[in-house]
Amino acid sequence: MEAKSVDAEGTVEREAELLAWADRHLLKNYRPQQVIMERGEGSVLIDTEGRRYLDFCAGVAVCALGHAHPALTEAIARQAAQLVHVSNYFYNRPNVELARALCEATGYDRAFFCNSGTEANEAMLKLARRYHHERGEPRSRIIAFHKAFHGRTMGALALTGNPAYMEGFGPHVGDVEHVDYGDLDALRARMNSEVAAIIIEPVQGEGGVNSPPAGFLEALRPLADEHGALLLLDEVQTGVGRTGQFLASQTIGLQADAVSLAKGLGGGFPVGALVVTERVAGGLPPGAHGSTFGGNPLASAAALCVLEHVNQPDFLAAVRQKGAYLADKLAGLAEAHPRLATGERGQGLLRALVVTDAVAPRDMLTVMREHGLLVTAAGRDGLRFTPPLVVTEAEIDEAVARADRGLTALEGGLS
Repeated sequence: MEAKSVDAEGTVEREAELLAWADRHLLKNYRPQQVIMERGEGSVLIDTEGRRYLDFCAGVAVCALGHAHPALTEAIARQAAQLVHVSNYFYNRPNVELARALCEATGYDRAFFCNSGTEANEAMLKLARRYHHERGEPRSRIIAFHKAFHGRTMGALALTGNPAYMEGFGPHVGDVEHVDYGDLDALRARMNSEVAAIIIEPVQGEGGVNSPPAGFLEALRPLADEHGALLLLDEVQTGVGRTGQFLASQTIGLQADAVSLAKGLGGGFPVGALVVTERVAGGLPPGAHGSTFGGNPLASAAALCVLEHVNQPDFLAAVRQKGAYLADKLAGLAEAHPRLATGERGQGLLRALVVTDAVAPRDMLTVMREHGLLVTAAGRDGLRFTPPLVVTEAEIDEAVARADRGLTALEGGLS
């Protein structure tokens, strides 16, 4: 599509025209940067004006195999030409194969499929409450954590430990209590026979890429069992190889009762999943929950392709290696810019540059983009780096060099 002529004096550029349409027609519930992305190649995104960016956002930890991965592209095209949707009134081959592969990869027994992480967490919340109802011991109380993020629908929003997300939406779905992330004593004090479940992210993504203190996650399984509560893991952002194991919880050998997945699972194609143990599977009996598009053949084919690539020992080992490399480079970046950064944190290829209060993380994004690097903000002090899992060390070097130039530019504006 070439630039469109409008008069004898000039043209309307594609970008300007599309941005005007966006301003006119899109609901203003987001705050996107003023650029239109058009195509991608591996770890690179290209906008409508031909500008190239290193993509260390990856759709917010979604594009696990990068952009336009040939195997994923072929899998989606092949399945689209064969069968896209049939509904859950019938089985379909890709979904059955995906269920088996996902259970084998995670160590859980059964899977439910939907379209997003929020939906997976809604299903997990319903499972927790219905499980106790089916046992004749109704419980509704859920323990979640401050700074958590579990989604924006009303049920998932109640679990999200950030009051800003609740503003203007009235009372949230009841009987959810939040405690400080990593505070085992506070959690113990709130546990009793009324608690249906504990829900937690192994690493808080949106909350700032926060890891709990050593031993905290390991203590959750016996604590939940002691009180007859379920343990629910939100691995929407940490799962599918992001931290260097297929599930972040596998690093410490932690098995929950249910785990939610999405983001990287489809490599960019919308798909969410809930995997559960056989013990709690009856918590969602026939008719208790569903999803019109969940488990459709096209999404399942995409997810199968991602699993075939990511769930390999060599691939996961490479993620761990590149994660450590990125961590070292970000630590060096912080040392070079002490007015703007204090260090780094995270696991695998889920990392954050920890910034000072001199410049808010969100205010850094435009400057980084102007230097050819795409990253995201996480929490109040995290500049988040979540590149495709196929990123190379050379691309990490270049990304950090661009971030260095961006921070230098920001420093020039400080008083």
